[in-house]
Amino acid sequence: MAKANDLMQYNKGISLQKQKLLIIQSLLLELTDEDNHLTGKQIIEKLERMGISVERKTLYDDIATLNGSGLNIEITKNGHANAYYIGERLFTDEELFVLADAVASSRFLTQKKSSELIKKLQKLTSNHKAKSLRRQIFVENRAKAFNEDIYYTINLINHAVFTKTQIEFKYFTYDIDRKKQYRHGGEFYKVSPYYLIWKDDNYYLIGYSNKREKVVYFRVDRMSNVQLSELKRVELSTDELEIAKNLRTTFNMYSGTPEYITLEVDNSLIDVIVDRFGERT
Repeated sequence: MAKANDLMQYNKGISLQKQKLLIIQSLLLELTDEDNHLTGKQIIEKLERMGISVERKTLYDDIATLNGSGLNIEITKNGHANAYYIGERLFTDEELFVLADAVASSRFLTQKKSSELIKKLQKLTSNHKAKSLRRQIFVENRAKAFNEDIYYTINLINHAVFTKTQIEFKYFTYDIDRKKQYRHGGEFYKVSPYYLIWKDDNYYLIGYSNKREKVVYFRVDRMSNVQLSELKRVELSTDELEIAKNLRTTFNMYSGTPEYITLEVDNSLIDVIVDRFGERT
């Protein structure tokens, strides 16, 4: 969302008068909500300070035009004067709080990336409410990721999956001093990616390893120097594809034939059962 003052600098070849509607929209989005309003007089004064002259009747027409274009502008009274504010937005306050909390507590995002994303979420509400999105969420034993590239790695892997392209990357673990130790002397792994899964707050890649000639998985935050290959991915056999699909649901479990079972537990454990298997179990 562009700031009102930024819009004035955008494309100086366009007259301020032609930018008026966009600037009014930005003022309302930035400065108003159900608890904070702008009267017609206040809007006109702000526009005049930017070098834009507007009559009251013209402002009424501009507000109607913005409303007609899909911007939800509510009208209330401030004394005897009309006052305006943005009513319904793309996200409700509650939805933004949930998103901000998820971003702040996400383990796979670095602290820097979490902060950047929350700043972008702040632009989806008024300036008055934006501050409340920067909440400090405490999650027990939640260590943030160190790998700053993971955000872009996930996007690249997704692109490779959809374009059926192989990827290459280095894979590392940490030693006792928490320093990276690259596997196999830092050689590049060549993998045909098939699925990205989310398990225990981490992303994992399921794919076919050229070197090992089998379906394997890797933790995405342990991958570095990830790049697209010029080669198309290896197509899996029917049995291999079944293994890859099964890994999505039986990840970190014992291998074997799936079975339906009846589990008998004490009634006091009902909360644990619902947390693990859901309310429909």
